[in-house]
Amino acid sequence: MADRVTVIGWDGSPLTDAARAALGAATLVAGAAHHLALPEVPPAAERIRLGSPALAARRIAAHRGTAVVLADGDPGFFGVVRTLRAPEFGLELEVVPAVSSVAAAFARAGMPWDDAQVVVAHPRTLRRAVNVCRAHAKVAVLTSPGAGPAELGLLLDGVHRTFVICEELGTEREQVSVVTSDKAADHTWRDPNVVIVIGGPTGAGAAAESGGWISGRDPGAGPRGWVQRDEEYTAYTAYAANTAYAAQGSRLAEGETELLRAAQLARLGPRIGDLVWDIGSGSGAFATEAARAGAAVIAVDRDPGACARTESAARRYGVQLQVVQGTAPHVLENLPEPDVVRVGAGGAAVVSAVADRRPQRIVTHAATRDEAELVGRGLTEHGYRVECALLQSVELDTRAWTETERNVAFLLSGVLPDRAP
Repeated sequence: MADRVTVIGWDGSPLTDAARAALGAATLVAGAAHHLALPEVPPAAERIRLGSPALAARRIAAHRGTAVVLADGDPGFFGVVRTLRAPEFGLELEVVPAVSSVAAAFARAGMPWDDAQVVVAHPRTLRRAVNVCRAHAKVAVLTSPGAGPAELGLLLDGVHRTFVICEELGTEREQVSVVTSDKAADHTWRDPNVVIVIGGPTGAGAAAESGGWISGRDPGAGPRGWVQRDEEYTAYTAYAANTAYAAQGSRLAEGETELLRAAQLARLGPRIGDLVWDIGSGSGAFATEAARAGAAVIAVDRDPGACARTESAARRYGVQLQVVQGTAPHVLENLPEPDVVRVGAGGAAVVSAVADRRPQRIVTHAATRDEAELVGRGLTEHGYRVECALLQSVELDTRAWTETERNVAFLLSGVLPDRAP
């Protein structure tokens, strides 16, 4: 095992005295090519190109001597420290930090970043990183080859964002560019780079300009509760995008009532990094509440009035979602792959078309047992594990404790075992 391992963060600034001392005593140095070219690296030291952190960690663990690992920015923030501290390597580390590339990028842009989401985009995580960019107003993306600004822009098709692209921070070739997301694929970008993605929600749920009390997304923003009362979505309000459409929305559809909506959210469990389809969005109640959970949402409805009401609800609660007008299942063909789906309208045919896309979970409702059985059989044939419950809610006037409204629905959910949870 190495006698001592020092991890040094490098942000382009001159190395500190502690970093110089550690490098001067090193018998093994690991890092990227530009790190290994630093004049402070001892000529006699063994050099390891830091491609796979796990492979480098094994070589360091087997080394007899003093090892130094050089990494860009703060090596403890989405950096090599996590791998090196894994129990299987048995390494004890001393860390010399530097300014993280995310902090440097926001500094170059002259923007605060305590309210930003930070994600790492590799080819295997790119889709989830894009979903975070769809759902949130300010996101920093630590990119990698094959998952850079061009790929982000292509996958954000139909969603307008502004990209602040910071290339080779801390070097003589550092460059900061501002482009719209639809133009990002028109350029070739140098690695390493950080992309700040800006745009999206404004309104009640958006972060205040004066700052908050927690970094990233504030889970307490907006009103309490997974779901809001039905009248929040049926009231005629100043937030309506179109007064005629708002007036049409004086009553929620049978699949949108408060308690059924809560059960649907509980079954789907939308979360940050997910893409949710809400097919038959109606008033926008479910789509808005899924977006409040941090997920990216595409709301689909054939009725232009429903689309307007959905956009209005999203603005009111300060969340970002994409609204697509069209008739399912045909309109679904060109949408990006979902993680979870609510089918609020369209019946068994739409549920079957959704199941063909293999989301992790699907939830829908039926008015009759026959309809529920038909939908359930279709999900089972597609390989989903199906659950069904008969939900009945009775609303009472508590002044006289008399029944004012009764709703009955079959709640169906399907989980794809090979993609769970």
